[in-house]
Amino acid sequence: MNALATAAALLAAAVILVPLFKKIGLGSVLGYLVAGILIGPSVLAVVHEPEAILSTAEFGIALLMFLIGLELQRDRLWALRHSVFGLGPMQLVGCGGAMAAIAFAFGFSLAASIIIGIAFAMTSTAFMMPALADRGGINQPYGREAFAISLFQDLSVIPIIAVVGLMGAASDTKQPGWTALLAIAAVLVLGKPILSLMFRYVSRFGSREVFTAAALLTTIGLAWLMTSVGLSTTLGAFLAGVLLAESQFRHELEASIEPFESLLLGLFFMAVGMGVNLGLLASQPVMVIGIALGVLLVKALVFYGLRRVVTRATDALARPQAVALAVGGEFAFVLFAAALNAKFITAEQSQVLTLAVVLTMIFAPLAWLVNDKLLEPWLTKDEAAPFDLIDDPATPVIIAGYGRVGQIVGRVLNMRNIKYTALDAASDHVDSVRRFGNKIYYGDATKLDLLRAAKTQDAKFFVVCVDDMEASLAITRLVRQQFPQVTVLARARNRTHALELRELGVESPMRETFWSSIELTKDLLTQLGETAAQVDSTLATFVRHDAELLDRQQAVFRDDAKLVAVSREARAQLDEILSADADAEGRSEQQAPENLEQQRA
Repeated sequence: MNALATAAALLAAAVILVPLFKKIGLGSVLGYLVAGILIGPSVLAVVHEPEAILSTAEFGIALLMFLIGLELQRDRLWALRHSVFGLGPMQLVGCGGAMAAIAFAFGFSLAASIIIGIAFAMTSTAFMMPALADRGGINQPYGREAFAISLFQDLSVIPIIAVVGLMGAASDTKQPGWTALLAIAAVLVLGKPILSLMFRYVSRFGSREVFTAAALLTTIGLAWLMTSVGLSTTLGAFLAGVLLAESQFRHELEASIEPFESLLLGLFFMAVGMGVNLGLLASQPVMVIGIALGVLLVKALVFYGLRRVVTRATDALARPQAVALAVGGEFAFVLFAAALNAKFITAEQSQVLTLAVVLTMIFAPLAWLVNDKLLEPWLTKDEAAPFDLIDDPATPVIIAGYGRVGQIVGRVLNMRNIKYTALDAASDHVDSVRRFGNKIYYGDATKLDLLRAAKTQDAKFFVVCVDDMEASLAITRLVRQQFPQVTVLARARNRTHALELRELGVESPMRETFWSSIELTKDLLTQLGETAAQVDSTLATFVRHDAELLDRQQAVFRDDAKLVAVSREARAQLDEILSADADAEGRSEQQAPENLEQQRA
């Protein structure tokens, strides 16, 4: 099969299966894996040599490590330091140690058992984060801590791979030695000034394409340097990202690299899927499935126990974290490959272990289902209800957040005799409002149980008026996912909040300071002597232009470099529009006296 046909088969499988798997809630990573399995030698045999594709696709891992390095700004690490360097080592050592002991008991050597234990302890960030996002958990404490733990895992991959490589090299009496140490030292000392100089030059004299080429050159160049001294490509890519993490070019580098990283990482998962030996699953189903289920169970139970006993975490915090972190990770494939190259495990053992990791990704959605449908109701059945009993019939409007904004909405609805249900998560505020005769229910609207108790499924409109931006987005996301037939109206604290709400499907979020600012400006211009027509025209132009700018910013909201460029361009356009309007008004004023003189003549 020629290269073009292979590329067409890869793209077709990805285009068909990845959106389908995302739609049914199983995630894009699993879609790529299944696509690879289907077109690989084990099923359709469209591709016969997945190893050749894997060697190219591994560059996606290098680009992923480059992006991880870019994320390691000092401020972010400092904010997450307790979770990253506290919970992270606890999870890796605890879960890795437990599974290493099991592997050793099954006859693996000590070195192989340690590598297998660490590999199984890893979690796929690319798999876990979309699952948390679908559940609205990213902004919850358990989601933030789970991300911090996965960040520590990402950081730990580099020294782990280096140690495995050194151990394997030692067995072959070919150690990287001082050359490798000198290369790393040279990169750390000279890399930052050299790279900063190169990117300043490129940004000043080059185009967007040249900047992207420079970013790829940085990643490939340092990856090649590390390889040439006997270390891994991922170490070089990671170092490149760390060196540029505090650079002014960081956001533009992310925007340039991410398309390549996403595509190559998807290709990497497909290549892994193609390399999966389904014959093993058919010939040894009990062993392979048993390993996969054992990994999920051991990781979840060990981490849950450590969180409850060592850190005294609540069940509500420890349990969803344990489920999220139980799934296997893509770096297990890298570690198994390193262990195979170092001759710690055989090719057949590597295939069995790799297939087991893939199966953990397939079973992960089922683990969430068990947690949500069985464990959650069972473990929380004796707990007191976290919200007031709502015994009123359904209303057409539900207001979440009954503060300054929510109360005004409610008062106007009362004037029109429109029934509504008011919810607020601050118990003291609820008590205060009730003293004035208002009916309001206490409860956290980010909880699905409360929304169901409020009969959201029978409402027509859901008005989000909460003050906290993260809570506002979590409520909006939950209502949009669980009650898509209900129209969501939302208050936006600022422009960024408005863009995030629009991204979730809220058509016209109301920026709380926008129209009051317009009215204040109108009063100011009037008192400065502007005519009513001039004021109305100027403000109408500004409002129209701002709405157009909001649409343009929405299209590039997640691309910081493009977002800045669009904003700058919009400011220049607005200046031109207002200047043109001023010139037109000036000409009108000059022409008016001339016309008057002609009339008098």
